[in-house]
Amino acid sequence: MHPFRPRPTTAGTPVHVVVVVLLAAVSLVAAGAGSVAAAQDDVPWEVRTAANEFGSDRNNYSYTLDPGGQLADGLVVVNHGTTPLDLAVYTADAFTTDAGQLDLVRKDATSTGVGAWVHTDRDHVTIQPGQSVEVPFTVALPDNATPGDHMGGIVTSLTRPGDGNAGTEQRVGIRIRLRVGGELKPNLSVEDPQVHYSGTPNPIGTGDATFTYTVHNTGNAILTARQTASISGPFGLWRVPAEQIDDSPPLLPGETWKVSVPVRAVTPALRLTGTVALVPLLADASGSIAPLPVIETTTHAWVNSWVLLLVIALCVVVVALVARRRRQAKRSGETRAQGDDELALRARETADQ
Repeated sequence: MHPFRPRPTTAGTPVHVVVVVLLAAVSLVAAGAGSVAAAQDDVPWEVRTAANEFGSDRNNYSYTLDPGGQLADGLVVVNHGTTPLDLAVYTADAFTTDAGQLDLVRKDATSTGVGAWVHTDRDHVTIQPGQSVEVPFTVALPDNATPGDHMGGIVTSLTRPGDGNAGTEQRVGIRIRLRVGGELKPNLSVEDPQVHYSGTPNPIGTGDATFTYTVHNTGNAILTARQTASISGPFGLWRVPAEQIDDSPPLLPGETWKVSVPVRAVTPALRLTGTVALVPLLADASGSIAPLPVIETTTHAWVNSWVLLLVIALCVVVVALVARRRRQAKRSGETRAQGDDELALRARETADQ
C-alpha cells in the first residue's frame, strides 16, 4: 500500500494539505508552508470496491484486458460523518515518488494511461450521513493500448476552505492495476554505474567507497529489483561486498530508481571494478512473485594508491638491477673467455717456436 503525494501547485492555485487514503491506509502529506495537516480522524468517509462478479472483498482493482476491450465495475463511498458530503470523483495515472511510494498525478494533469481509460459515470457524488453510494465506472481500452502493465487510481476528494489562499484537500482512493494483453517484456537495466573511492589516511590500509547507479525499468511490466553489489581489484582480487541493499520499490514501465550504497574496507588496488547484479521480481495478478534471470553490470575506476605505485616502482628497480647484473656477468664471462683464448693462442705460438 502506498500513500499519494501532492504534485507541486501552479501559480494561482491554492496551497493544499492533502490527506490521502489508498487501499484504506491513511497518510498525511503536507504541501506548503503555513498549512495545517488534518488528523486521520478528520477523514469522515471511506471507499471500497463494489461487490460483483469480480469479487466481494477486494483490496484494490486488478484487471487483464486486451486492446479495444471494455468492462464495468464500481466504487462504493461510505459517509461515516454527521453531515452530508459532496465529493469530487476522478481517475488519474500513477507514478513512483523519490521516496518509493505510489502516487497519482493531480486532477488537472494529463493522464495517458489508466487515468484516460477509466471513466466514472459522474464527477461528483453527494452522500448523506451514515449512507453509502456506489459510483459505477467503465474501463475502455483504445485499440492501440500498449501491452503490459499500467497503474492508476480512482479518487474521491473533498476540499475544505482555509485561511487566505490556503485550503485543505482530503483524498481517498483505490489503486487500479491494469495489464493490457499482448507480449509481456519484463526487463531492467543498470545505467550510469560509478565507483567513488574516498581514500584512507593509512598508507597501507583500506578505505571506503561509494557505489552509485540507476535502475531503469526498460520493459513493459511492473518490476521490483533485488540488488547485490561489490567492488574488487584487478583479476577479481580483494573483492568486498557492499552493505545489504533494500529491494527497489515496484517500478512502473519507464521509471528509474537511483541507488547509492557504501562499500567498506576497499583495497586501493589502482584499478577498481564495481559489479552490480539485479534479480527482477515479477508479480502476477494474484500477487505471486517470480524471479527472472540475473542482470549483471560492471564499471571501473582508477585509484591513486601511492603505496601500490611505490611497490610497482620498487619492483621495476629490482628488475632493472637484476637485468643489469646479468648483463655485467655476461660481459665478464665474455671477457674471461676472450682472455683464455688469447693465452691459449700464445701457448701454441710458443710451442711452435
